[in-house]
Amino acid sequence: MGPTFSKPLAARETPIPGVVLFDLPVHGDNRGWFKENWQRAKMTAAGLDDFGPVQNNISFNETAGTTRGIHAEPWDKFISVATGRVFGAWVDLREGPSFGAVFTAELDPSTAIFIPRGVGNAFQTLEDGTAYTYLVNDHWSADAQDQYVFLNLADETAAIAWPIPLADAELSEKDRNHPRLADVTPLAPRRTLVVGADGQLGKALRGALAGSPSVEFASRADLDLLDGDLDGARPWSAYGTIINAAAYTAVDAAETPDGRAAAWAVNVAGVAALARVASAHRLALVHISSDYVFDGSRPVHGEDEPFTPLGVYGQTKAAGDAIVATVPRHYILRTSWVIGEGNNFVRTMANLAGRGISPSVVDDQVGRLTFTEDIAGAILHLLGSGAAYGTYNVSNDGAPQSWAEIAADVYALCGRDRADVTGVSTAEYFAGKDAAPRPLQSALDLAKLKATGFVPVPAAERLAEYVAALTA
Repeated sequence: MGPTFSKPLAARETPIPGVVLFDLPVHGDNRGWFKENWQRAKMTAAGLDDFGPVQNNISFNETAGTTRGIHAEPWDKFISVATGRVFGAWVDLREGPSFGAVFTAELDPSTAIFIPRGVGNAFQTLEDGTAYTYLVNDHWSADAQDQYVFLNLADETAAIAWPIPLADAELSEKDRNHPRLADVTPLAPRRTLVVGADGQLGKALRGALAGSPSVEFASRADLDLLDGDLDGARPWSAYGTIINAAAYTAVDAAETPDGRAAAWAVNVAGVAALARVASAHRLALVHISSDYVFDGSRPVHGEDEPFTPLGVYGQTKAAGDAIVATVPRHYILRTSWVIGEGNNFVRTMANLAGRGISPSVVDDQVGRLTFTEDIAGAILHLLGSGAAYGTYNVSNDGAPQSWAEIAADVYALCGRDRADVTGVSTAEYFAGKDAAPRPLQSALDLAKLKATGFVPVPAAERLAEYVAALTA
């Protein structure tokens, strides 16, 4: 029984999330047949994720009734038949609500199926001399076997209706003795690694992701991005996402010889190391950018504005952005005027207000505050919603303000007179001081982020909450 010729390429969903059955065009004549088993452009256009295959395997089976499985591996697979026919059975062995879901289908050369990581697969050949092939997106290694999950072919819960009874089939001894579903430990989801977990944003992410068993937090002591062997520092195939919350942010110190070296090391060399790992292992890389990549000559900055950094810090952030943009799965979140746990402008103004000091504050730099809890919320939203990869501006919402206006708001919230804050120009404030150049206009266009369904909280609302917590 040969393949069906000239079927159009089509993708069919199945009861198991992520498992997709494909009809493949097979072209034949009196000489035999030909098919494009994997064609990236056509397959992705049909809806399959570009899962990045790196290894092609072939399984040849001498006689009908040969049965293999049920094995769930820690990688994705694209499986099709080269010759003959197979009965395929798939059981979801991933942790989650679809655990135990079953799907079966007969495959010949005109069909193929995509199986995501953690879905158990088994095959029973229906003809002698059957061969099937599978593309996988990670290299096999002995260490990877620790992540395999197995299910007994005769499991009563899965209740697979094998065309050839298992008693009459050819099985390995190992496959006969795999556990029943009730005794299977589901494959855990891919992990998320938060790098720079002790900084302002890292602390906000710790709060937002508290209790999540699939998230790991790494400080610099836990993971040194510059140690030269980052690829061997973690079993990266077990991860799906890296959130890079690490950065050198001492804007003025970056203008000194030592600071310049440190800024380039952390913001560029360290980011490049993460980008190499993310690209090699098909991980999503989330990276935090800054309004300092612009010179502030435009009143509002869009995501596509060319880089025009004024100082060393901005230059290193722009270089880091350019590197991360080469990672196939990346989110760059461009922020401004970040406020979180630790030393920051709002905390300083509240402290001055409490001490009865009337400060002079810059009044010609205009932008919006960005509270770390909202950066964390935006990160989780983009990752969870499946938003298109790319760069997104992230700040709190509301009318842009100067630093002096924000300081006056803090004073009012602390019970002081707004007039206790005096405005001064950037040139006047930094006269005679060693300071980095700063963009005067830092407001970010939030339309692209809002289009994904994320609605930033107004900065005034977050500021009131923050000051209330400081003064409680």
